[in-house]
Amino acid sequence: MPIHDWTRVLPGSFHDFHCSWITHIKETLNAGLLPPEFYALAEQHSNDAIPDVLTLTHRREMQSEKPTSGGVLLAEAPPKVGIHMVAGEEAAYRALRRTVVIRHRSGHDIVAMIEIVSPGNKSSQRALEQFVDKSAAAVRQGIHLLVVDLHPPTARDEQGIHGEIWERIGGSFHFPDQRHLTLASYRAHQPLPEAYVEPRAVGLPMPDMPLFLDDDRYIETPLETTYGSAYRGIPGYLQEVLEGREPPETDGR
Repeated sequence: MPIHDWTRVLPGSFHDFHCSWITHIKETLNAGLLPPEFYALAEQHSNDAIPDVLTLTHRREMQSEKPTSGGVLLAEAPPKVGIHMVAGEEAAYRALRRTVVIRHRSGHDIVAMIEIVSPGNKSSQRALEQFVDKSAAAVRQGIHLLVVDLHPPTARDEQGIHGEIWERIGGSFHFPDQRHLTLASYRAHQPLPEAYVEPRAVGLPMPDMPLFLDDDRYIETPLETTYGSAYRGIPGYLQEVLEGREPPETDGR
C-alpha cells in the first residue's frame, strides 16, 4: 500500500489512524514475530521517553542468554535499507557524560521502542525538542528505537525528525532527492550507535523496517501490512480525502 499524504487530514484524524496502527503492530509482534522471551506493550511510559510500542524482556532472561530463536542475525543478513549510518567518534565522547538514572527493580527491562511521529510532535519548537531529546536519550541509554515519520519537514526540522535525532546522537543527515519522509531504525550500539534509514515520499510503498532486540539480532517490523490493516479501518470519507477524491479536511470537516 502506498504512503498517503497525511497533511490532507486534521491531526485528530491522523491520531485515530495512529492508534489503530499501533494496535495492529503490537498484536502482530505478540502473535509470534517476537522471540518467546520478548513481548510488546502499547502506550506505556518508560524512563524519559513516551514510546508507542515497547518491546520488553525479563531481566533474568537478558542476563542469562541472548535469544536462541526468532529474529535475524545482523552478521548474516544486514537490513535492506537505503542508507546505513554510523555515528562519528564525537558521539563516543558525548557518551562519556554520565547521568544518574533510577530504575524500578521489577525486572522487566526495556530493550526496544517504536515511535510513530504525530503532527503534534512538530507543532512547536518545544514539542519537537522534547521528542528528539527523549529519542536520542533512549538510544544513548542502550534502547533500540524505530521512528516512523510520515509528515513533511517543517522549518523546525528541515531534515525531518531523523535529521534532528541523528544530530543529537552525533552525526548529520540530508534528504536524498525528493524523498522527505523518513523511517529510521537505531541500533543502540555503544559508544557508536547506528541508523538504518529508508527515505520515502507520498505514493511510494510502505517498507518494513528492522527493529533491533540486541546488538546482533533484529526482526523485520511489518509496517506495510499493519499500515494497510489500519488504513482499511478508517472512515470511508477519510480514505476519499487521502486518495484525492475529496478536498482536504478542514475544521468544518
